[in-house]
Amino acid sequence: MIPFNKPPYLGIEEPYVLEAMKQSKISGDGAFSQKCQKWFEQKTQSKIALLTTSCTHALEMSALLINLKAGDEVIMPSYTFVSTANAFALRGATIVFVDIRPDTMNIDERKIEEAITDKTRAIVPVHYAGVACEMDTIMDIANRYNLAVIEDAAQGMMSTYKGRALGNIGHIGTYSFHETKNYTSGGEGGVIFINDESYLEHAEIIREKGTNRNKFFRGEVDKYTWVELGSSYLPCELQAAYLYAQLLEADRINNNRMDSWDFYYQQLLPLAHKGFIELPTIPNECKHNAHMFYIKAKNLKERTKLLNFLKEHGILAVFHYVPLHSSEAGLKLGRFHGEDQFTTKESERLIRLPMYYNITREEQLKVIDYVTQFYQ
Repeated sequence: MIPFNKPPYLGIEEPYVLEAMKQSKISGDGAFSQKCQKWFEQKTQSKIALLTTSCTHALEMSALLINLKAGDEVIMPSYTFVSTANAFALRGATIVFVDIRPDTMNIDERKIEEAITDKTRAIVPVHYAGVACEMDTIMDIANRYNLAVIEDAAQGMMSTYKGRALGNIGHIGTYSFHETKNYTSGGEGGVIFINDESYLEHAEIIREKGTNRNKFFRGEVDKYTWVELGSSYLPCELQAAYLYAQLLEADRINNNRMDSWDFYYQQLLPLAHKGFIELPTIPNECKHNAHMFYIKAKNLKERTKLLNFLKEHGILAVFHYVPLHSSEAGLKLGRFHGEDQFTTKESERLIRLPMYYNITREEQLKVIDYVTQFYQ
């Protein structure tokens, strides 16, 4: 069986994790956490990067940072993972879903403004497959309506929009280091980027259980205490050490995945030219990170047949998100604004092919061969 995913593993992680195990401080914000955060700040030019236990928690921190309250509204695409909505629904917000673009599967920036009401507090663009949303338009809308922009760039590490790193264009941004992502901290993990200086102090406090503990360690206060709402969002040093090893080889991982992505694209292009499938679209202003390789079948019926055909031949390909607005929780906690022209239809066509660091040419050729056989 060719798996859908294998967590990235370089073979250099163990010495770093062992070193972290021997440190006097292993519970978080130790030496390896600081190294990772410095790497992200230099790589992305963010004002501050803080490691978190997951991207889910980074998004939950974002909801606390903008002081979201019950009755507020947050705009996002329906085609996303549940954490994107959960983080804000947990604060009592109503989730307002809008349609996606069929070319990138990202939120349709042209549909955002008409969904804004006097209760809207934030826009949450999701950079699907590491391909950037149309951020200039989104930031212009946010600035005109005084809204926060929180980038869900869970899949977007090493991707850029007009030369700017994803996660560092909005007021707040987040990455994921889940085992399915391009880089991992050993299973789970995340980072939150604070790009608006007004959130800097609060971010430290929220991440440290609502205390001013960081100020205490810097000698800015003589004792630390509970000052506002917060939670425990710090990953342990073992996770940070595992991640740091992969950050040192980030370009190697990225180049390997891009090579595999390009091979899929070129080999499947004849099927696309014949009209059997559609391939991913990468806008000119976007540089992606080969997070996933997907194709689109004609419809749901054809997709189901193709997935079953591949599975019968030892290939685990998968479909992706079921649109949140049609889910049980989505119906209770949100609403879809406007017409669902593309969200459901396009999501029912999409198939993710096996894609991971060091996937072999032999594995890719087998996938390509059976996709081709299906359409022949």
